[in-house]
Amino acid sequence: MSNNELATTSWKADPLIWGKGPRVFEIFLEPTCPYSVKAFGKLDAFLQEADADRVTVKVHLQSQSWHMYSGVVVRCILAASTLPGGKETAKSVMAAIAAHREEFEFARHCAGPNMDATPNDIIAKLERYSGVGLREAFAIPDLDREIKWHAKYARQNGIHTSPTFMIDGLVDTNLSSGDDVSVWAARLR
Repeated sequence: MSNNELATTSWKADPLIWGKGPRVFEIFLEPTCPYSVKAFGKLDAFLQEADADRVTVKVHLQSQSWHMYSGVVVRCILAASTLPGGKETAKSVMAAIAAHREEFEFARHCAGPNMDATPNDIIAKLERYSGVGLREAFAIPDLDREIKWHAKYARQNGIHTSPTFMIDGLVDTNLSSGDDVSVWAARLR
């Protein structure tokens, strides 16, 4: 599909939201950050612990420039959210990144095998690991408005690092990726 066809094709990014409760637990993640990966790995257990009927979990992507391919992997996740399966497809892409995090990173943020990798190489690697065809959705010209929305929302809330946690619209600096999910759930009580 050409960029002109993609521009006129109707698409919608599925918000990365799980649960349906009145309490809102928001988490800002950079997909290749080791601490964000640790927090991401706890989200399903947290939804069970906190009860998905009592909490709504919203994941926001926090691209960070020192994670050199952050922009590419964030765009891949948001592209996946436009595909059949929406947020669940995006979640499977996030899980693939988490399972192979170091292959999407640079050693000390400045060296290693990815020095020779192109964005197309990163997309192809992520397609292999996730089993999700991302290339066409990645090329949606207006997909950047989703990326910009995530960045703007983080800035409006004073978010600069990942992971960062918010409960009912307030940043909670006492939570971390190292906490057990029971600690996260207790903050909702």
